Formats: sequence, structure tokens, C-alpha cells
Amino acid sequence: MVFQGSSAALSHTGKVRSNNQDSGYAGSNLFVVADGMGGHAGGDVASSLAIARIEGLDQPYESTADAQRALQKTITAAAGDLIDTVKKRPELAGMGTTVCAIIMVDEYAVIGHIGDSRIYLYRDDALTQITTDHTFVQRLVDSGRITPEEARYHPRRSVLMRVLGDMDDSPEIDTFVMPTRAGDRWLLCSDGLSGVVDDVHTAKTLALGLAPGRTADILLKLALDAGAPDNVTIVIADVGGQHPVMSGTPTIVGAASNPEGVEVPAARPGRVSWLHPARQAANEPTHFEPAAEYLEEVIEEDRRRARNRRIGWITGLVVVLVLIAAAIFGAYQWTQSRYFIGTNGTNVVIFRGIPQNLGPIPLSSPYEDTGLPLVALPQFEQEVVQDTIASDSLKDAERIVDQLRQNVGSE
Repeated sequence: MVFQGSSAALSHTGKVRSNNQDSGYAGSNLFVVADGMGGHAGGDVASSLAIARIEGLDQPYESTADAQRALQKTITAAAGDLIDTVKKRPELAGMGTTVCAIIMVDEYAVIGHIGDSRIYLYRDDALTQITTDHTFVQRLVDSGRITPEEARYHPRRSVLMRVLGDMDDSPEIDTFVMPTRAGDRWLLCSDGLSGVVDDVHTAKTLALGLAPGRTADILLKLALDAGAPDNVTIVIADVGGQHPVMSGTPTIVGAASNPEGVEVPAARPGRVSWLHPARQAANEPTHFEPAAEYLEEVIEEDRRRARNRRIGWITGLVVVLVLIAAAIFGAYQWTQSRYFIGTNGTNVVIFRGIPQNLGPIPLSSPYEDTGLPLVALPQFEQEVVQDTIASDSLKDAERIVDQLRQNVGSE
């Protein structure tokens, strides 16, 4: 059965990259995103070769089992295409690509996946990530070493542990089947979208219920507003729904839209704003590190980073506490350079400090009992002394006391 629904695909170079290494495909039954890697001269070729091989799967299938076998076999064959290409063009050695693909078979979605391009399902007002990233940081998340939020900003977030490349003719590809139903919205995207636009904003956009093409445009704008440090490729497939069924020629976008997979016109140069430092996850080139030794090495590095982070926090806390203590000590020393006139209840007393308390701690102490009885002063001056008289210095305080002595018995 031909897929009943509507779809759209778009791809954009982004604001930083000089060429587009992504490719996307939206057809009658088949939907694919491939994110190429391998530098300026290789990633676009890799994703184009993958799409060229996989697009032959865009046909009806008798069963999900047939589609799943075909998807597994074809993605593996695409790895062979990359290997053959590198033999002819050695300068492309090291190229590779992610692949995430859906074949719609009746009421089911047959899914194939390798790398960190993602497939999401929006159903019943909830967005669910269907695929699991084949990345180093995802392994850290799965093992409980870091949280998903920490993974977004981890320095090794661009390291892939599985990819369709020119070094392995039998790549490990995840394939599985899921039921789908009318009203479902399937989103396939490269990390140029998922790396800078969080799930909350993606879900809000899908919830608008706009046509797939308009929805993809809004998601792209979100990525561009966040700096778009990487190529952005989006494919949306709506199951059923109110929007017109798209039929006819498949939509091919990105590097695969050019027959030889050459670079597409570059976007105007831009830079990632310092206002979005946490959204630069996709700015570092993706690369492939399959070796177990590398994994252990980076895990140990992650432990060192965690230890250094704790030491940094402790050191920072100690510095802050020292600064606070120094400030308190300095403030206290300043108070002890001040003097005022008050009373101990009987006599006029010169106090050192200020007539306030810091909680239960007094900030003054008697400096000199003048021997001048408070009751010997006129009533008005008794009240003034009881309220305390500020002075600029010890000498000034002694001068004030001398004036008070002159007024003794004047009432």
C-alpha cells in the first residue's frame, strides 16, 4: 500500500558551515536523513551515496518483515558503495554518514538507524525520541555517568561510536518495527536541529498542526535563531491528517540533490552568538571513534574532568569564604576606628566602635569612663547623651566631653 499522508523535506547549510554535507529524502513510502562526515571533500559525497542507494526502497511491500530485511540489506550495501568510492578516490578516505530511515508499510513504520541523526514521533501531544544516538555521550548517559542535559554540552558530544563509513562493510544497524496511526507526526532530522533546538520547542512547533512544509520552515528558523552552527536537515511525514497528500516526484534535498554529491551553495558567513554558548553542541565536526581503547580513555578523561570540576568548586568556595571573611574583618576594623559618646547608665562614657549590633554581636565597647555623672547634666543633654553623640575621632570625642563638663550645673 502507498503511504497515506503528507510529507516535506528541507536542508540548509546553516550559518557557519561552508558546504552542506546533509542529505534528505521524502518519497511515497520512504523517508530518510543522512548526515555526512569527513570534511569539506567527503561528507557530502557519503550522504549522497547513501541516499542514492536507499531511495530504491521507495516502493510498496507485502509485509514489514520484507521491508525490514530490505532496509538492513540496503543500508549495508551503502557502506559497500562508500568503500568502493574511496578505492577510486583515495582523497575521500575517512568519509562516512549517519542514516535514519522509515519505510511505511500499511499501519507500521519500519525503521533503520545508525549514527546520531534522530527519529521522533509526535503523538497525543507528546514528543518521543524513537532512535538512540550511537554516540559516546549516549553511552555515558546509559551507564548513568552523566545526565541527558550534561550530554548536550559534553566536550565529546560529537564523537560517534557507530557510523556508515568506508572502513566497515558490515556495519551494526538498528532496525525495528513500530505501529503507527492516523494523526502521528514523524520527524527525521540531523543533529543540526536536535543539537540546538530542545525537545520542548520542537514539540510546540509540531503541536501547531501546520502542514509539514510550514512546520519544517519553523523548525529551521528556530535552528537559525540559535546560531545554526551545523547543517540542518528536516524530514516530516504526517500519517493521514487534514493536509493534502503529496504525490509524484520524491523530494531530495541537501547534497543528494546534486547528481555527484558536490557542495551546494553556501549560506552567508555567520557566527554563533555568545548569547547562546550552550547551544553550540553541533558546532564541532562529528567524527567516528569505534575503538574500545578510545572509549576507556575518554571515560577516564571524563572522570578527571569530574574531579577537576569538584576541585574547582571547592577552591572557588574557599576563595569566596576567604573574601567574605576579609570583608567582614575589614568592616569590623573600620568600626573600631570610630568613637561616640554615650552612657553606662550612671556616667558619661566614650565608646569605641559604632552604636549598633551585628545580631548578638555588639560593634562597640567602652573606651573611657569620663567620671562625669549623667545626672549632673541638664535634662536636654542627658537625653542627647543617652541617644549617643557621634564623633569624628577620639580627639573630637574628648572635645565634646569637655563641652559637656562646662554645662554641668547650668540648668
